[in-house]
Formats: sequence, structure tokens, C-alpha cells
Amino acid sequence: MARLTFSIDNRASRLLLCAVALCAALCVVPVDLAHADVRKADVIAGSTVEARGYTVADCPSIDAQFAAVASPDGVVYFSRNADEKTQIASITKVMTAIVAVENAKEDTYVAVSEDAALIGESTAGLQEGDVMDFETALKALLVPSGNDAAVAIAETIGAQMIAADPSKGTDPMDAFVKAMNEKAKALGCENTLYENPHGLDDEGYEGDLHSTAADQAKVAACAMSYPKIRNIVSGGSTTIAVTRNGSKERIDLETTDGLLDIYEHAIGIKTGFTNLAGASFMGAANKDGVELYAIVLDSADEWQRFYDAKTLFEWVYDHVHDVPLANTKESLSMKVAGSQREVPVVARVSHLDWIDKTVAATLSAPDEIVTVFDLDGNVSQSFEFDELRGSIRSGQKIGRVKYWQRNVVIATQDLIACEDVAAPGVFDSISIWWNRLVGGFSSAPETAESQVYNVMPIINSNVTPAA
Repeated sequence: MARLTFSIDNRASRLLLCAVALCAALCVVPVDLAHADVRKADVIAGSTVEARGYTVADCPSIDAQFAAVASPDGVVYFSRNADEKTQIASITKVMTAIVAVENAKEDTYVAVSEDAALIGESTAGLQEGDVMDFETALKALLVPSGNDAAVAIAETIGAQMIAADPSKGTDPMDAFVKAMNEKAKALGCENTLYENPHGLDDEGYEGDLHSTAADQAKVAACAMSYPKIRNIVSGGSTTIAVTRNGSKERIDLETTDGLLDIYEHAIGIKTGFTNLAGASFMGAANKDGVELYAIVLDSADEWQRFYDAKTLFEWVYDHVHDVPLANTKESLSMKVAGSQREVPVVARVSHLDWIDKTVAATLSAPDEIVTVFDLDGNVSQSFEFDELRGSIRSGQKIGRVKYWQRNVVIATQDLIACEDVAAPGVFDSISIWWNRLVGGFSSAPETAESQVYNVMPIINSNVTPAA
């Protein structure tokens, strides 16, 4: 496949890319596999492919030189050179949007300066003197990857920052970019440096601007936590209205996000391309409520980056499972929150005052389900039983259970009695004392043995449980 080196920033180029994708689909080699590979140094769940002995079939096959796919809470399922510094081009605009959303005053209007209008490359078609509300400016920034919008937003919000705090300097652009770097640091981005709000890196914008796939996964999670950004990047192409020369001017914005065209679970968010960065993409997907962020930097071409992201998403979804914590055929009826209901009996706990009695135990939250990544190992459990004496009442805590995956506790639950067991009476106690005395000569057990009924399902037959 030929390497595409143009930006998807207008209708003609979008149609051309669709034609390329259609032709590629008819070829013997599928477009999403044309450049892909699996590398021994790729990292899955914290260990390299080589160290874990994974087969090619276990791993996602992608082309990008730098990549990561992660959950909103920072779990990284797969990475490739994810901590190596590289250029990220217009993915920079995601941080621009974050800083703008966090700092824009209510009812902010953005004006387009001469510098913004003349920046060139990928633009939203804004002209000097255009004025728009803040949300419209965000659309111009994120949908067509508008460099003009990036400069206009940075100048406007930067000026607001200086007005609120003169110690931030006198240059709005400098104040805004400084805020971008401060936000990156606050998010835990250890290898990121922004030098402008748009991501251009040549022809006057050369410098040390860089980031990593791992850092940008954190940025993605932050950006998608803001409904204003989330709604824009998931909406595809749109039309905006700006005030131009005293009247309303409508501008059609064509999205650069090709993943929205090829993947039903795609929900954003931002493309990037320069000669130094290559074809790059920060993507988001949500399937059955499970949200993921994929960062692919320096893919072979502008469509390959979308197929790389789709591959990463589908690979994780294929290996993510919902596992109920209660897995037993035994059950009892007990009162829960004032209502009688059937609950799973996960264990029976020895009552130490009796020779032959146990107390049925259920989980404190018997309906809880954990989402696990099967390549991280099967889920195991460890039960800890309290020493039960005297009368036990339904609902009383009688132990604890921990659930493990690869030596990490992923859930804990209290064990709750789901039946009443009375303490022995006077005559019962005399009988128990006598039976234990007599039984001692034959080594008979003095109490009933605790039993675990709960059995965790095997989610990956090729991986042994970790505990």
C-alpha cells in the first residue's frame, strides 16, 4: 500500500481516502493487515510477549511504531515503545481543548487574529475578524483539526489567564502553552513537552515538542471526562456558524476521524499527521459500557492508523470478561434490605461450639461482577473464616474472601451468615463435652469442617490461576 502523506482536512481528500480503502478491501491482503506485525518486545499486561511466551495469535498485530491501549482508570493492556518520546502532531490539540475547557470564562467568545487565520496546513477555514462562541471554536479545533482555531483559542484563553493573574506574563500564547505543560504534569505525563497549541513541528515550529503513547493515554482519559469535548469528538462532521463582517457565515467542518466510518463502537477522538510524527491517532471506543483509549503513533499511512486502533480495541474486547464473584449451585433464602430473597451459598463455616454444625455463608454483595483481562490469568479466591461461637444470626459477618488475578487483589467481600444457628443449650453442651471426650480416643473430629462451595470459572485455559 502506498504511504499517504496528505491531511484529511476537506471533502475531496476524504472521498479519495474512502476510494483507497475500498480498493484495498478488494485486494488479497486486507488493508488492516497490510503493514501489521507482532514484536517480541511488545508489552501485554506488564510483561513482554517474549517473556510470557505468547503466540502471535494471542497478540494484536499493528503497524504503529508507538502504541498503547488503556482503560479510563489507567490499566494498560498493550503497549509498544509506549514510553519513548516522539512527535504527536495535531493530537496536541486534545490538550489545547482540555486547558481551554478548564480555563474559559462563562460566555467566552473567540476572535480570529491575523496570525490565527494565516497559520495554514489543516484549518477550519476561519478568517481574520471571525468571532464565535467558545463551543463553536472547540468544534473548529477538534472536528477538522483546525490550526487556525487552535491559535485563536490559545490567544483568547491565554489573555483571560493573564487578566486573572498578571504573574503569568504578557504573552497570551506563552501563558496558554505553559498551562498545557502544567496540566500534562498534573496528569502524570512524565515525558511530554508542548511548545504550541496545534502540534506543527516544522517550517518555523521546530523545537523539542514531544510526548509518548503512555502519556497520551492519560490525556485521552482526561479529555473524555469532559462532556463538552466528548460530545464534539464523537459527533463526526458538522456545520458551524461564525460572525463574519457583521453577518452569520456557515462553515462545513469535515471530521478527520476515519475510525468513526469503519468502527461502530468508535466515539472519537483526534488525528495527527506531520512528516516527523507520521500518521497518528488518539482513539476512543465504548462497547457494552467498557470504554478504552488507543494511542497509535507513526503508522504507515493515514488509514492504517485507524485500523491499528480498531485492532487494539477489538483485541482488548476479545480478552475482557465479566466474571461474577459468586459461582455456586447452593442457595438459601434470607432477608436482605427488608425483603426475602434467594442468595448464593458460597461456603459453610464451622461453628466451634458444635461438633456437627456449620453456618451457611453468602457474599456481602452477592451480585457483584468484576471485569477482568484473561491474558492476565484466571481469577482465584482465598477464604478467611472467623471463629464462630455462641449464637449466629443471619446477616452477621463470619469471614472474608479475597479474589486474585496475577497476585493482585482485584476484589474483596465480607462473608455474611445467611441462616441462624443457635448456641448449644446446657444439655447440648454436656453431650458435646462427652462426645469429644470419647471421640478423643479415636481421633474423631471435634468440629465440623468448613467447606467452600464457590468455584471460580476458567476464563483462559492456557493460563494457570494466580494466588
